[in-house]
Amino acid sequence: MSEITADAPTQGRRRRRGGDAAKPKLPFLANQLEWGPATYLDDPAQPIDAEGVEAIHEASMRILEEIGILFLNDDALDVLAAAGCKVDRDTKRVHMDRGFVTEMVAKAPAQFTITPRNAEREITVGGRHFNFGQVASAPNVMDLERGRRVGNRADFQDLLRLSQSYNCIHFNCGYPVEPIDIHASIRHLDAHYDMLTLTDKVIHAYSLGPERIEDVMEMVRIAGGMSAEEFESRPHMFTNINSSSPLKHDWPMLDGAMRAARRGQVVFISPFTLAGAMAPVTIAGAVTQQNAEGLAAVALLQQVREGAPCVYGAFTSNVDMKTGAPAFGTPEYVRAMQISGQMARRYGLPWRASNANACNAPDAQAVWESAFSLQGSCSGHANMIYHAAGWMEGGLSASFEKFVMDCEMLQQILYTNRPVPMSADDLAVEAIDAVGPFGHFFGADHTQSRYRDAFYAPLMSDWRNYEAWEEAGAIWTHQRANAAWKQILAEYERPLIDPAIDEALCAFVERRKEEGGAPTDF
Repeated sequence: MSEITADAPTQGRRRRRGGDAAKPKLPFLANQLEWGPATYLDDPAQPIDAEGVEAIHEASMRILEEIGILFLNDDALDVLAAAGCKVDRDTKRVHMDRGFVTEMVAKAPAQFTITPRNAEREITVGGRHFNFGQVASAPNVMDLERGRRVGNRADFQDLLRLSQSYNCIHFNCGYPVEPIDIHASIRHLDAHYDMLTLTDKVIHAYSLGPERIEDVMEMVRIAGGMSAEEFESRPHMFTNINSSSPLKHDWPMLDGAMRAARRGQVVFISPFTLAGAMAPVTIAGAVTQQNAEGLAAVALLQQVREGAPCVYGAFTSNVDMKTGAPAFGTPEYVRAMQISGQMARRYGLPWRASNANACNAPDAQAVWESAFSLQGSCSGHANMIYHAAGWMEGGLSASFEKFVMDCEMLQQILYTNRPVPMSADDLAVEAIDAVGPFGHFFGADHTQSRYRDAFYAPLMSDWRNYEAWEEAGAIWTHQRANAAWKQILAEYERPLIDPAIDEALCAFVERRKEEGGAPTDF
């Protein structure tokens, strides 16, 4: 039995027990699905009827009009007061008229593109388009050999290399793991330099006050070789904000969101509404609160810049009422995502969901919770799916093995959404006649001529019978995934970047470090 191991993840050396390693004939990912746009083939799930959608809408409008939302940012209060909203400066509570909200939300585009430094990696957000992003914002990282550990730059970089290597990962939705070993004041500079040079896909910036978002927008501009006017003419990156549920938007995230919107960049608005904790325990109640919190921020950003691209974010799930711990991949999560899709389409907004699980190890439970999360997200027609590969432990850890296992599911979803060929040759009447009642199709010309395209075999699947599997060493899926990520890292190729642009990025990073970076308190 051969074993692929690594003394360090970035080295990825291969060795064979009892002998020298034989180099694979093809790179591990040579046969993966090609890079390209993905669109949903089936119609979206609609668990509630049109009357139910309108009931949630009406309840959300009542919250905005009668209860109000706290905007803990004076600049946001100024914008909303100037727009005619009722603003209480003492409590920072804002009441919005439903007519105002409806008018503002209608100004946001239903579909747009985001173009990274490599224009061939452009993605479309909206309509039937869907895109997967890797695990993001985990404070810890884990793998089978080294166990669970605090996030660090080396693992951060290796997870970015996996994101770049897999064609089923379309965008980077944040730090795959928080590089804690970089001081918080300058972390965004080093981390986004890595994101812009180790990958050439769409990237995200955190909305945590003025310096971080402004620095990253400038780095994206430099990486794309753009003038300020070119950068602001269309989306090249995005940010995500979470409301502080219930019914609050805080200062640093609002500040970052408004800065991004002013420069024409995309803002995802994702209320963190866990039913039974920060939102009502009922699915309808939790989605109603999510809806109100999200629309309030969309309305604000349209006042900041009319037509600013906004994404309706959904992160409604439930908690374990025995412990208070978040639960994901549950029936409640599936339905909350599907209903969120209905609400986003009601307002003509693109929407974001997540592949989430609450498991502590990349085991069968982690897979089924992720499978149900993806079912809810994809059957609801989510346009942007966060944490699609590598998320563990309710977001507290990023797993190298789970990254590979998730990518196998993502590739199957992508393949399943391809149209089924229906030509006369595909119907195969002549082949059926030639084989007849006493033959088989293994050796038929119809099979042999299209064997590679007849079906999609996931890269990590092991379809041997039990005896053959046992004879090969009885390797479990997570063990094969462990071998896979090491080999992928060994074969990783850094995307090209103009040396002059790289030099300009480095100079910007060093200058901002000398200036102190960003404050670590708000």
